[in-house]
Amino acid sequence: LGNKALPPRLVIPESDLDESFLKGSGPGGQKINKTSSAVQLKHLPTGIVVKCQETRSRDQNRKLARRILAERLDFMEKGSQSRTAIQQEIKRKKKASATKKSRRKYKKLDGDRDDKEAET
Repeated sequence: LGNKALPPRLVIPESDLDESFLKGSGPGGQKINKTSSAVQLKHLPTGIVVKCQETRSRDQNRKLARRILAERLDFMEKGSQSRTAIQQEIKRKKKASATKKSRRKYKKLDGDRDDKEAET
């Protein structure tokens, strides 16, 4: 993957979406239960439904719901070549590299300690 740029996000035409606003549920008390800030998006061609109530702002929830839906559609369409899959692979490789580096560091420290004990 190296320095390759990530593929662009999928753009979903508004005509393919059915958007509705719902009252939120879960923790958050009276405010979240009274306001219709949760967003539910349905992609008409595939029937995929996404609900988002991450924030108290309806506009932010609309943006987040569209992003989530685009990621799911992209993954359905492209599988392991999708933007999300590529990001997860990059994250996995970075973590593996950091773990390996840490292992080398502590192995070297143990080796240095053994050398000092042998001298005394």
